[in-house]
Amino acid sequence: MIKTIDHKKMGQGKQGVVDSFFHFSFADYCNPKNTNFGILRVMNDDIVKPNTGFGPHPHENMEIISYVVDGELSHKDSMGNERALTRGQVQYMSAGTGVVHSEMNHSKEALRFFQIWIFPDKKGYKPNYGDFRFALEDRYDKWLPMATSVENKENAAPIKIHADINAYSAIISPGKSLDFEVAKGRQAYLALIEGNAELRGKEGSSGKLVMRDAAEITAESFTIAAGSDAPAHTLIIEMAQDITR
Repeated sequence: MIKTIDHKKMGQGKQGVVDSFFHFSFADYCNPKNTNFGILRVMNDDIVKPNTGFGPHPHENMEIISYVVDGELSHKDSMGNERALTRGQVQYMSAGTGVVHSEMNHSKEALRFFQIWIFPDKKGYKPNYGDFRFALEDRYDKWLPMATSVENKENAAPIKIHADINAYSAIISPGKSLDFEVAKGRQAYLALIEGNAELRGKEGSSGKLVMRDAAEITAESFTIAAGSDAPAHTLIIEMAQDITR
């Protein structure tokens, strides 16, 4: 089953320095019927104004992935890490027993990035940070494995987190398409970062997406086809099926 999500119906936040689209309940957007999709708790599409950002703030017991779309994301944390990432690069953090960090835009251009929170498989892990500077071309017309569980030995993704997920990105050329397998008992959340696309499920369901739209796909493999006018830049989080939704 494919359920498309219109970005105009998502929660939206204007926090002065940051404009956001909230895929799930977050900050002032509270919808008890839309708090998560499986173990995916947060998917925020954030646009951070120049020379501003999220100052030091705490996290605990959450696996956090940040995917940079445009601009430069500067990270600093209480573990002593200080890094800056650009388009297509990814940082991750196991907040575990507790960590304080900041995410800033020190440049003169706007920063757009996806902030993704995933429930860990248990609480109390030692905090950890890492990042990976994927080359943008490594996802042209193919799925780029970015993150997976520390327990998954089959997925070649270099980022390992404490949760049963597989994260991929792709930039699909105009008029081209990619297949994605969603096994029985699994589900996937897809965010269309840029462009427009059509989803065609193997069981017959379908849906069209424009930039910032999303889709919930449950137990159905599908094809994503880019529109004819621009590449379709997409992000997928695949996970075990949540039988409560």
